Amino acid sequence: MTNTIKCISPIDGSVYAERPTLTRAEADAAVAAAKSAQVAWAARPLDERIALVLAGVAKIGEMNDQIVPELAWQMGRPVRYGGEFGGFNERAQYMAGIAHDALSPMVVEESDTFRRMIKYVPHGVVLVVAPWNYPFMTAINTIAPALIAGNVVVLKHASQTPVVGERLAEAFHAAGIPADVFQNVFLDHSTTSDLIAARAFGFVNFTGSVAGGAAMEQAGAGTFTGMGLELGGKDPGYVMENADLDAAVATLMDGAMFNSGQCCCGIERIYVHESLFGAFVEKAVALVSTYKLGNPLDAETTIGPMAQARFAEGVRAQIAEAVAAGAKTHIDPALFPQDGGAYLMPQILTNVTHDMRVMREESFGPVVGIMPVKSDAEAIALMNDCDYGLTASLWTPDTDRAEAIADQLESGTVFMNRADYLDPALCWTGCKDTGRGGGLSVIGFHNLTRPKSYHMKKVTS
Repeated sequence: MTNTIKCISPIDGSVYAERPTLTRAEADAAVAAAKSAQVAWAARPLDERIALVLAGVAKIGEMNDQIVPELAWQMGRPVRYGGEFGGFNERAQYMAGIAHDALSPMVVEESDTFRRMIKYVPHGVVLVVAPWNYPFMTAINTIAPALIAGNVVVLKHASQTPVVGERLAEAFHAAGIPADVFQNVFLDHSTTSDLIAARAFGFVNFTGSVAGGAAMEQAGAGTFTGMGLELGGKDPGYVMENADLDAAVATLMDGAMFNSGQCCCGIERIYVHESLFGAFVEKAVALVSTYKLGNPLDAETTIGPMAQARFAEGVRAQIAEAVAAGAKTHIDPALFPQDGGAYLMPQILTNVTHDMRVMREESFGPVVGIMPVKSDAEAIALMNDCDYGLTASLWTPDTDRAEAIADQLESGTVFMNRADYLDPALCWTGCKDTGRGGGLSVIGFHNLTRPKSYHMKKVTS
């Protein structure tokens, strides 16, 4: 019996795409083909691999008019935002630009008697398990540097965004990357786990839930397969008494609500110095009240449905529990008559505490809790009172103060006066339940390769 994956569109609940999954034998054959192709791919000159990857990236740009509505149908992002090509291209271009330096051997000695150096060599076959919320940008974080470094890639995309994997394969193959060097596959969970357990891959990069990351680690137990795991967050913002209030409101609310709050590094909790708390809340409520919830294919829509109705129900449950425990809602439901099913109105909560799930567990939806604080010490303690550690956003004109606070935060990235942005020059990483590893930057290349030492004694007369 053939298993299938189905993409149920959040727009109307229809089946947007359905694909058969590979049998174990078919999956084994795909991995074998990838391994066979890897040697020749790695032997190609670095500049050739870079050119082919960038040509594939450009092909995605040529498809953007098709991709934007496809994303709306698959995961609900409004078409007004134009897809992901800007960030997708920025990340690939940056990694291509640093490839020569990042992959150059580390020469320890080059003398008449010794050549000693460390080379960065590819792992071989890299499995990329990509999420649905930013399906192009999250995938390219690993795909571009993996291919450039001489690995071959097997992509397993989320079942909510199956067409994205097909588009990437179409683009890279049209650019001239061999079919066995970049493969898009449809796998069920058990086959994926079996392949990892069988050491099918030299490296696995997974972006998704904590439970999914734990399943990956369990599958790889004892295989010593390298893994990069980015498992989400509960990212805080801290607005100090000397912050630019309008800028903080605009950026933090966008960070909380964009993509219906379905961002790994989205803002999910905000701490505001008590002197600005009332004004911050008032401005935040006024801004969010202007949003338009609706069909993402409508150019007027600013907030579309969540990717699945069950995700929306989970957020509704967090909000209801918080309200029952004393939290106050600030957004008027009358402004969002479309609310229901996968369509979830945005919400701002005050009178929240860390006893509430909405302030401690990942929401991954358009809700944010806001608390007043009296001091940096109180804010730091609250920001660290979380099982996740992806990003944190600090708001102040005082760089030294922000850096001192940042040094005390349990977080992979700390922003000052911005939020919810991935800088390809900096390592994308996390701590605690956010996972391990690091993508992009020079470190991204080093994680997608392994060090190999050369100790060569020259023959001397």
